[in-house]
Amino acid sequence: MKEIDPAIYGSSWFAATMSGSRSRPRLTIDIDVDVCVVGGGLAGLTVAREVAQRGWSVVILETRRIACNASGRNTGFVLPGFAQGMDKIAARIGLDHARELWALSRRGLDYVHRTIRDGKLAGVRDGEGWLAVSKHDEPERIAADVDLLAGSFGANVEVWPVERVRATLKSEQYFQAVSYRDAFLIHPLNYALALANAAEADGARIFEETPALSMDPAGVRKRITTPGARIRAAHVVLAGNTHLGALMPRLAATLLPISTYIITTAPLGERLAGAVTYGGGVSDTDWADNHYRIVGGDRLMLSGRMTTWSGNPKRYVKGLAGDIARLYPQLGPVEIEYAWTGMLGNAVHRMPQIGEMSPGLWVASGFGGHGLNTTAMAGELIARAIVEGDDTWRLFAPYQLVWAGGLFGRAGAQTRYWTNQARDGLARKRDAWPVTLPQFAGAAMVNATMRFLSSIAQRLGAIAASLTGRRAN
Repeated sequence: MKEIDPAIYGSSWFAATMSGSRSRPRLTIDIDVDVCVVGGGLAGLTVAREVAQRGWSVVILETRRIACNASGRNTGFVLPGFAQGMDKIAARIGLDHARELWALSRRGLDYVHRTIRDGKLAGVRDGEGWLAVSKHDEPERIAADVDLLAGSFGANVEVWPVERVRATLKSEQYFQAVSYRDAFLIHPLNYALALANAAEADGARIFEETPALSMDPAGVRKRITTPGARIRAAHVVLAGNTHLGALMPRLAATLLPISTYIITTAPLGERLAGAVTYGGGVSDTDWADNHYRIVGGDRLMLSGRMTTWSGNPKRYVKGLAGDIARLYPQLGPVEIEYAWTGMLGNAVHRMPQIGEMSPGLWVASGFGGHGLNTTAMAGELIARAIVEGDDTWRLFAPYQLVWAGGLFGRAGAQTRYWTNQARDGLARKRDAWPVTLPQFAGAAMVNATMRFLSSIAQRLGAIAASLTGRRAN
């Protein structure tokens, strides 16, 4: 594998192909501003840019480097919707309210599209479409999903039957798919770096290597202390996601830290066309592997292997390469040149945390694995709320800050992932088995084991849920 300095952006394909990165100074003098944004990821950058465009003074405090965490390390899928399914959102808050949230999610997707188009950003947009593929033969479920999305939310989606899926993704593992025709792919690190430049051009100031050590959010002017200076601001926006533990432990405790692992192959040449001919993103799961796309013309980038801790990505290379071999054995042995990881934050309800925690103290976090459209949406909503008094952000009020369950929550999430992963493996083996009595008995035993593991996950989740009935104050 090719080695890139992992201290900043990880040993990633995106770091190896970024358009250019420059360091920003540390904050060394006390300043007074209208808005202080804590966190230099996509949400924080969007807030700062939108506030600056409206003529207010704004600074970003970034502990390390711009977009060095999830914002610059994800697979670059720009999708409508949220991490939580629209059916579950509608069941919780009602169809009319869910439609308003869907429209906001679309506005986030449009924001990214408009930023790339209007800024004439080169090396950012590099693929169209998204396929959510089923690993089980479920035509009725897929049709129902499309009917809901298209009929109730006006989504630009269609059903791909098995024949079309397998003509494009040449794998016997796949059946039907939902095609999201408005989705697209980007180079997330290049987008974030360009967004930082745009925010600065509009008047925002960015300080790197400047952690916010403490904060006094009381009063009209909030006070933030950094290693070299202090800031006074009328508004503070906390956009640091899972990395706010030292500054606001209670807020960080509302998120489950989820790490995923990503690999990129060496060039595959003509072999790739014998496996994948789709130029968009592919997801074949919600809770267990994999998500992938073509990059660089003939390389395959694939992610998976969720953990609730941050592991060494090199440990997951063999397993992820095995996933490629399982899906596309016709590729033969593949060389892995890049491997990295990134950590995202998932709320218990799998929805973004957007809004005002107390007068002048705002939060933008919890974007899950669906952050490229929702960070853009959140940044715009919060900027409009601060400068213009717009209260559209209140549409997210039903999704409050809720404790994520601590170790119980992490254990529940990890067990659920492992259970789903094992169930998928069992299903593949069962499909290949000739039906004999001993094997039927063996399958029944394995199924019972899966049910037992699933019950453990549900119990851990129930314990966490019983403890999360209160808001995080």
